[in-house]
Amino acid sequence: MIHHIPNVLSKEEVAEFRRLMEAANWVGGKVTAGTLSASVKRNQQLSEQDPLTHALSERVIQAIWKNPIFQAAALPHHIIPPLFNRYDESETFGFHVDNSIRLIRGTSHQIRTDLSCTLFLSEPDEYDGGDLVIEDTYGYHEVKLPAGDVVLYPSTSLHEVSTIHRGTRFASFFWVQSLIREDSKRHLLFNLDESIRNLRAAHGDTHAEVMKLTNIYHNLIRMWAEL
Repeated sequence: MIHHIPNVLSKEEVAEFRRLMEAANWVGGKVTAGTLSASVKRNQQLSEQDPLTHALSERVIQAIWKNPIFQAAALPHHIIPPLFNRYDESETFGFHVDNSIRLIRGTSHQIRTDLSCTLFLSEPDEYDGGDLVIEDTYGYHEVKLPAGDVVLYPSTSLHEVSTIHRGTRFASFFWVQSLIREDSKRHLLFNLDESIRNLRAAHGDTHAEVMKLTNIYHNLIRMWAEL
């Protein structure tokens, strides 16, 4: 399932990120690509060793951990520290699949990539092209969100960033190992959580059906979670 999560960063936070990123030193994006992905990747990114990467990455992680929609959709267990990229005119990242296992920066800890995430840091009218195109069983989905918004989607999906024809596209990208490995189970839990939240708003936290569904929700997590 593809999730649009709005306002993960405020417009003021985005403006600060952009000011810092536009003055930064950029390297070729192939440094974090797998063998096959590197052949279709033409973009730039902040070095993983750059102190700015570490500082901005920590701020993104703080924002997403506090976001209730992200928590409900991802049910995160581990998060790869975010990286940052830019696409200038004629740059692109053709169709590829993300590596199934990635190393957490600065550690020997490997995680399974269940979910891929893009945090948009450019407004849609700042660039032409540059859509995130995600393929699933229902076809191709073109995603171009307001700055500060996140798209969350299964890492099993083929996806691309289409060629930039005008302007520059800035973004942050990262991966999540979920407590729940299967996308279909995460989807069921997200829908159940949404129903519980709606019932709580309408009837209060102590309503009998709210309590019953909350019990079911947590028992399903106990049944399916991988720790």
